[in-house]
Amino acid sequence: MASMDDLPISVMGSNFKRNSVVAEPVTDEEGSDSPESRVGISHVRSGSTTPRNRQASPTHSPRLGPSRLGSFDQSSGDVHHASSFSGFKLFGFSSNESLHKLKVDRRVKKRAGIVWYRRKRFKGILILILLVGMFFLVNWVMLLRLQEQDDIIQEHDDNEANSNPELPGNVSSPKISVQGKRKAGRRKWPKGNYGRLLALAAHALAEQGENKPEPKDLWQEPVIASSAWKPCADQRNWESSVERNNGYIMVTANGGMNQQRVAVCNAVVLARLLNSTLVVPRFMYSSVWKDVSQFSDIYQEEHFINYMTPDIHIVKELPDNLRSLDLEAIGSVVTDADVVKEAKPSFYLKNILPIINKNKVVHFLGFGNRLAFDPLSFELQRLRCRCNFHALRFVPKIQETGALLLQRLRQQESYPGPLDKRLVGPFAKSTMNGNKARSPKASRYLSLHLRFEIDMVAHSLCEFGGGEEERKELEAYRAIHFPALSLLQKTTKLPSPAELRSEGLCPLTPEEAVLMLAALGFKRKTKIFVAGSQIYGGSSRLTALTSLYPNLVTKEKLLSTSELQPFMNFSSQLAALDYIGCTAANAFAMTDSGSQLSSLVSGYRIYYGGGRMPTIRPNKRRLASIFSKNNTIEWRIFEIRVRKAVRQTKHVFTRPKGRSVYRYPRCKECMCWTGT
Repeated sequence: MASMDDLPISVMGSNFKRNSVVAEPVTDEEGSDSPESRVGISHVRSGSTTPRNRQASPTHSPRLGPSRLGSFDQSSGDVHHASSFSGFKLFGFSSNESLHKLKVDRRVKKRAGIVWYRRKRFKGILILILLVGMFFLVNWVMLLRLQEQDDIIQEHDDNEANSNPELPGNVSSPKISVQGKRKAGRRKWPKGNYGRLLALAAHALAEQGENKPEPKDLWQEPVIASSAWKPCADQRNWESSVERNNGYIMVTANGGMNQQRVAVCNAVVLARLLNSTLVVPRFMYSSVWKDVSQFSDIYQEEHFINYMTPDIHIVKELPDNLRSLDLEAIGSVVTDADVVKEAKPSFYLKNILPIINKNKVVHFLGFGNRLAFDPLSFELQRLRCRCNFHALRFVPKIQETGALLLQRLRQQESYPGPLDKRLVGPFAKSTMNGNKARSPKASRYLSLHLRFEIDMVAHSLCEFGGGEEERKELEAYRAIHFPALSLLQKTTKLPSPAELRSEGLCPLTPEEAVLMLAALGFKRKTKIFVAGSQIYGGSSRLTALTSLYPNLVTKEKLLSTSELQPFMNFSSQLAALDYIGCTAANAFAMTDSGSQLSSLVSGYRIYYGGGRMPTIRPNKRRLASIFSKNNTIEWRIFEIRVRKAVRQTKHVFTRPKGRSVYRYPRCKECMCWTGT
């Protein structure tokens, strides 16, 4: 476009003369310089054209108000010019029109920006709503699956109960059964207050899939620190006691297989302490366990006698002259009520030795955990370990079936576990098929001891979500099997179930156990061997566990009915199979560190494991605090806190004073420190 200097003088003159009034800047209503007017002047002078907009539309025409310098007469259509910039035209362009077009253009752009922003915000909100909806849909589907499995199991139990009304709810059933007088499947057990956390756990396991690696320490111990301890309880530093004999000690041990094992080891120590001959211990028939098995039905009697001969003298029966005596009449029967729990050696020297010297025999009836761990001399403590870890071997019948159990747990893999030979003896070779090239990782499995039998549940005085029906059932059980505890409950104010749980004195429920495993990082495909089939509440109580970890097995599932037939109605022998399955596992998890099976299994794994047999010991007090926040805690925070609580229990340390050498064998009496 031509500049002003290039225009003809006549044009400039004519226009200038016609608009001879001096232009003044347009002001707004408050009299200040309008920035739009300044922009409009600049636009006109630059000679640029006005952008296309909706100026031509009547609906967007500017409404010009009256001015003190000019007016517009609508009736006559005459324009009265005044000294106003609104009427000033330059080169055929109206500055007022240009200014208005610029305003409209800005308004259009602004509106377009607002529309774009609203559309983007709407899309973002829609995507967020879809994601939240999908999350709740996945959780709803998982909860629905849990409920469907619960209904299927419930229907199966009802059908089984109807078809076999006389089937007892004891260990003879090859399926997970219910203890107590209540029939299996009669009641749907609640999942407690953990429905939300179980849904989060199911979602986390589904997301984990196959690609996400498990935590590095999940299947490991602190190898360097733990491998420095070596077994050495078989070393003897004293002379044989065969020549010395003050009399005979008879022991009838109560409880299940694991309590009986502890009683045998204590009896060996007492025989040495009192310079007496030990009669091969007998096992008391229990109304809880209902097992008539004796020592020779579970352990190799000849190996036990021969191995312990350098330490004590052992016979199978009392001499004839003592066998005919009425031991109770002569005061030679000592019950648990006569001996305090974890009595010191001085108690026996003061109270029991005189009976032996007088009557030449003493019978400990119902003998259990009646010998303290401290103070005890070095050699007596080592004798205790020697009996537990070296002298007690399972009979061939149990070893053979145990080897078969391990073979199927490892899915016919050739890799034998490091403890197989010590657990199943010569039958460990049967687990090898000649192919030694397979990776040991392919056969690893986790063993879990769910200490949730009715005796444990009733004795704990805790509540487990069963309401009034559960409370009445457990009270009736305590009245029969734990009368002293039942009387104490009525005559003494005991801590409430909530207080007991907050202090970590309640066994973990199956729901809490599966949440712990999921939080630790075990994948959904992990094979889990569950020890103990007498779960209080029956198979429905395992719904959460089997739903999150479908690759769950028991000895009843792995072994056929014919293979289990020799052990039917012998709970202690079946417990020996559980002992083998748990001890040989690549990782072992317990739900109650106070149970004898968990104590013995974890100690055996420490003693012979060489620092490569990790054990998960939950701190129940810390876990109770975490579980109490189940309605609000996020899954990621739950994982972090559970892993921290469990990791603290993996530290390698020597046996604390007064604690069990069976559970904590890392001490100078049982193991030798080879580190620097």
